[in-house]
Amino acid sequence: MAKVYVARHGETEYNREGRYQGRRDSALSALGRRQAAALAEKLAASAAARVISSPLGRSIETARPIAQRLGVALELDERLIEIAHGPWEGRLRVELEREDPTRVAMWRSAPQAVRFEGGESVRGVDARWRSFAAACPANLDTIVVTHDILVRLAILAATNRPFARLWDAPAENGAYALFEVENGQWRLIDECCSEHLAGMRADLNRQAL
Repeated sequence: MAKVYVARHGETEYNREGRYQGRRDSALSALGRRQAAALAEKLAASAAARVISSPLGRSIETARPIAQRLGVALELDERLIEIAHGPWEGRLRVELEREDPTRVAMWRSAPQAVRFEGGESVRGVDARWRSFAAACPANLDTIVVTHDILVRLAILAATNRPFARLWDAPAENGAYALFEVENGQWRLIDECCSEHLAGMRADLNRQAL
């Protein structure tokens, strides 16, 4: 049996500003860097054998201190990259609520029905996650650093919840979901481990998710 820690990257400047990120990159904010340090401190005791990150800079910036604390190489996996938001990328949430209200409402109520032009659908990202999860060794504790949609989809997949419940699954900056994996089966132990973020929790209500 293996433990798998699926963490969301620290807060970014785009998160702080309320902009959709998708495949665009944005550096960690000052708060995000403190969250990354706190996450590394927390997971230093995990004895994980692997640290795997999305290839986007915000995830690498969060994952690198963890790998350094554990003395392991940082691995990158394209399957962990954030959903491509197409024309929403780089735009403020408040602008899109005004200019694209129908799709914003659909994204909030039925995200599985939305596909972004030049981007992706939730189903496509879920397929990427399931491919990654199926290949995750069942005998090695692993830390995964990725993005909010991936964390949420990992929780839904392990608990057999439908895509319509996407926004019910928590995904805080610098927090992680904990799973046990045995014989290819993922079991959710804790959907949001965040006690290490005391005094450092980001305001998710201002983010563009």
